Amino acid sequence: MADGQGETAGQGFEVGEATLARVAPALGARLAGLGLATRTVEHPAVFTVEESRSLRGDLPGAHTKNLFLRDRKGRLFLVVALEETAVDLRTFHTRVGAQGKVSFASPEAMGEVLGVEPGSVTAFAILNDRDGRATLVLDRALLAHDILHCHPLTNRATTAIARVDLLAFFQALGRDPLVVSLEAEDGDNAANGTSS
Repeated sequence: MADGQGETAGQGFEVGEATLARVAPALGARLAGLGLATRTVEHPAVFTVEESRSLRGDLPGAHTKNLFLRDRKGRLFLVVALEETAVDLRTFHTRVGAQGKVSFASPEAMGEVLGVEPGSVTAFAILNDRDGRATLVLDRALLAHDILHCHPLTNRATTAIARVDLLAFFQALGRDPLVVSLEAEDGDNAANGTSS
């Protein structure tokens, strides 16, 4: 039994679920191979947190937003935060050891490194970063929630997974996330609701 099955028991989670296998076959196979249970809901494509909130329905648990950033030296960061977190881009570099201020990485880099298109950035995309080019950064606030919702490599679905299982997924990939507080101290330069 996977570690997170206590949190997901009786909630429709299953290992090797058919919806995930259909919308993201490689991800579904990897999660199933690790014995990690998920629940996936399909919906129209969403590109912002606001769109996601209006289309996903009532899915209990914490919902994520994701940013793909680069620093001035070209170092890449896959940032996974609670959807309501106003990520402070002004101070992000000091929190993660980036070289100077950060900006959004290009869609080309997103496709090359994460294997996804704009609007589909997700914690699960670390699966496609086989060369370890992106630093995985998790919002400390995520760890307070038992169930997390992420796109399954497409913005046309939302996949729920137990927090402990998502961390087990990262561990199985040999990725140790950098966990930091990402909340902005004020509204200036905060990325809030513009990315999914």
